[in-house]
Amino acid sequence: MSDIIIQRINEEGPISFRDFMEMALYYPDLGYYTSSENKIGVDGDFYTSANLTDAFGAMIARQIEEIWQILERIPIKIVEYGAGTGLLCHDILAYLKANNYELYNVLSYCIIEKSPGMQEREKMFLKEKVTWYNSIHDISQINGCILCNELVDNFSVHQVIMQEQLMEVFVDYSDGFIEVLKPADKELIDYFAVLNIELPRGFRTEVNLEAQSWIEEIAQSLNKGYLITIDYGDISSELYKKYRSSGTLLCYYKHHKNNNPYQFIGEQDITAHTNFSALINWGNINNLNCTGMTNQASFLLSLGIKDYQNKTFLNVKKDASNAIIESNLNYRLLIDMGLKFKVLIQEKNVPKHPLSGLKKI
Repeated sequence: MSDIIIQRINEEGPISFRDFMEMALYYPDLGYYTSSENKIGVDGDFYTSANLTDAFGAMIARQIEEIWQILERIPIKIVEYGAGTGLLCHDILAYLKANNYELYNVLSYCIIEKSPGMQEREKMFLKEKVTWYNSIHDISQINGCILCNELVDNFSVHQVIMQEQLMEVFVDYSDGFIEVLKPADKELIDYFAVLNIELPRGFRTEVNLEAQSWIEEIAQSLNKGYLITIDYGDISSELYKKYRSSGTLLCYYKHHKNNNPYQFIGEQDITAHTNFSALINWGNINNLNCTGMTNQASFLLSLGIKDYQNKTFLNVKKDASNAIIESNLNYRLLIDMGLKFKVLIQEKNVPKHPLSGLKKI
């Protein structure tokens, strides 16, 4: 992967960090997400909430049950972007099949997956109710719920630094990858102007323009229902505080974090925090209105995860080892990831109705 990027730089000159990240993550067969290597779980580089416990999927299923009621119990589609190992889909469907067969019977589960390797893995695991698509444009008449769990943080981002003017980071090569700066395009400058953000001199951060086109696609494709986005990130007032002056870019390799995207190219995940203020703003522009936002812990607790876990563990022998496992899972899900991850719910063409996952606890 490094050789291919170096060759492109030699032919074209320095490339934007956004193009470097796109190649490192998504280059056919050799990018991090397009190769056949396992990415998620104990043998991969990171965990998702669905890897920790089926209770995560069960709580999302409970929220979908409520959405179905709001939509007057019509046949619905659940659309999941980037389903990874398929665990979240499996747990949602398993909960609904066991607890609300009427809904299970009228739903269709659609997975948008651009990684051939992950799609094949999902197809081996998911045997009922699921259809795969390359694009949301291929799915007709979406009434229901669109799900995105840890998706937006993996969109390729531009990196910028404020100097006398806004400068964009480009990647060059000279006995190693080096960064060079060029004046930022108008599109990057406008990103901050629209959000009313003034970066102080020396501040480095990311700009996720792909998230804008993604929101626009969803708004065009969703006829009636909700978009649930779960990811780590925050609103603008938190993302651009002084302690964030080096940006939020992080890499994950074998469950270890680092901030060097120029090593293990094609073998490590590269992520950046999601700007939820930007998602809300672009949603409003495209008739996808903000229902509410909370953190993952509050979302799961409001939907009754404690009660669900207590009932689940009643069927498991309560010895010391199980108690420790339960405690560790809850710490990861509700405290560690629970406070870092945010849940944004946006709506289109639905009656105003409070959602249980957004209740104050």
